[in-house]
Amino acid sequence: MKPALDEYLRSRRAAIDRALERSLPAPPACPRVLSDAMRYSLFAGGKRFRPILTLAAAESVAAHYEVRSTCGRPSDEVTALAMPAACAVEMVHTYSLIHDDLPAMDNDTMRRGRPTLHVVHGEGMAILAGDGLFTEAFALLAREPAGHGADLLERKRRVVETLATAAGVAGMVGGQALDLQATGGAPADAGNLAALEHMHACKTGALIRAASVAGAIMAGGNERIVSAIDRYATQLGLAFQIVDDILDVEGSAADLGKSVGKDAAAGKLTFPALLGLEASRRRARECADRAHATLASAGLTEGHLDDIVEWVVCRTR
Repeated sequence: MKPALDEYLRSRRAAIDRALERSLPAPPACPRVLSDAMRYSLFAGGKRFRPILTLAAAESVAAHYEVRSTCGRPSDEVTALAMPAACAVEMVHTYSLIHDDLPAMDNDTMRRGRPTLHVVHGEGMAILAGDGLFTEAFALLAREPAGHGADLLERKRRVVETLATAAGVAGMVGGQALDLQATGGAPADAGNLAALEHMHACKTGALIRAASVAGAIMAGGNERIVSAIDRYATQLGLAFQIVDDILDVEGSAADLGKSVGKDAAAGKLTFPALLGLEASRRRARECADRAHATLASAGLTEGHLDDIVEWVVCRTR
């Protein structure tokens, strides 16, 4: 990882964690047992990849328009505009992990290097904690950033629609349904590649796209720029999932903070099972190259979006 990107990721993670601390309800606003359960998963040390994407996209769009401190809008203001969306994205992502880990879903017992929420707090409280994070995400988007200007309200409306669609039946929920349907079912042959890509475009890619698009919208991107960010994130999301599948074969539980080898044991469709490891790596690189090309063609070369692509395809955890 390049030193500049490493420092950028550290600083953005810290800022996101501070914002999440401010945003998450605590007693007496909610029962302590529920607050503790939500915090257990939300502050379990995740990469904050998706909310960082929200901020990075906002910053790149702002730089594209030369909206910097010398041009009337300090960079801190751009971050402030995008931060509520970034936090909402992380809340939705964490909710999805909590529910995916349940015995009725992926039945996983380790996440982010420690026991999953249902193992510690029970299945019922895990379901409620996920529900709480999901609903609080949209409450946060409705509240922040504060203001009643027509332009700001329209940006917030578009972000709510974008995130809700990504989380719903055409996105993560639908993708999880397809995953459940496919597990142990279809044979591992190349004829299933289109179905596999569609499933992960819903289950994984939809939220990565929404995270990126939300940042672009909050930074004031026009339709052309927002569309370019969406195309970039589509390729990034596919690359991310392919690498995830590779790491489930080659990675270690200590590095990944979660169980490995479960996909093959459960008979799940994965890119290595369909294509092999080397072909999967090539496919991830092709996605990365398309993501880079999309940014270049749209003039979105300022900021860290290009660096994030390389971090995704080269990561080991």
